[in-house]
Amino acid sequence: MGGHDAWITRFRQVPDAPVRLVCFPHAGGSAGFYFPMAQPLDPYAELLAVQYPGRQNRRLEPCVDDIEALADAVAAALAGWQDRPLALFGHSMGALVAFETARRLRRPPVRLYVSGRRAPTVHREESVHRRDDDGIVAELRALSGTDLRVLGDEEILRMILPAVRADYRAVETYRPDPGVTVDCPVTALVGDSDPRVGVAEARAWAGHTAGPFELAVFPGGHFYLAQHQRDVIKLVAEGLGELAPSSPEN
Repeated sequence: MGGHDAWITRFRQVPDAPVRLVCFPHAGGSAGFYFPMAQPLDPYAELLAVQYPGRQNRRLEPCVDDIEALADAVAAALAGWQDRPLALFGHSMGALVAFETARRLRRPPVRLYVSGRRAPTVHREESVHRRDDDGIVAELRALSGTDLRVLGDEEILRMILPAVRADYRAVETYRPDPGVTVDCPVTALVGDSDPRVGVAEARAWAGHTAGPFELAVFPGGHFYLAQHQRDVIKLVAEGLGELAPSSPEN
């Protein structure tokens, strides 16, 4: 990796990029989820990815099962990266952590992208974190975001399930104040057949920004962005105002 500390991973340096795009993983996810986006975004943005505790190179650290505590730590870690403007992109749980991080940065991000997640105050009663291990695995299968080979490997499952459970606990116990907003433009992205996020629930992010709001709907389910990476990258580049005449390549 091009450079990293405990919380922030930089896959490659892009000295001339005018913006840094900070990417926040989904529940059970890791910084490496965003590695395929790093090169295609050159030279539009330098990509940084957040690594939560309790997984991969941080697997020996205790998990953090609170969205606001995660945001506190990420915002502190980003203090040294604000020599350039920041934009934030979060998928699923990462959208909530990105939203709360945006509220804590000393300078608001130039844009917040929230993908595959209901608006903060759109509540569904969910309790995946209270299920047994088989119940959590069933949820991962339903969302199709985890390699099936991993779900069939008991040793790997024992390694990842504590982090997955903690992440789901963080999401399912998150209760922000009703009027909470960020002071930056927000773009919400959603798959049109996502079983966990309806289009109207994604559109409700409009009530959580003091700036402009856009909604982008893609074909697909919760992990639509894996099938539509090129289109997502194009949308991000356009939103940052740095899209060249030719689209970024995969």
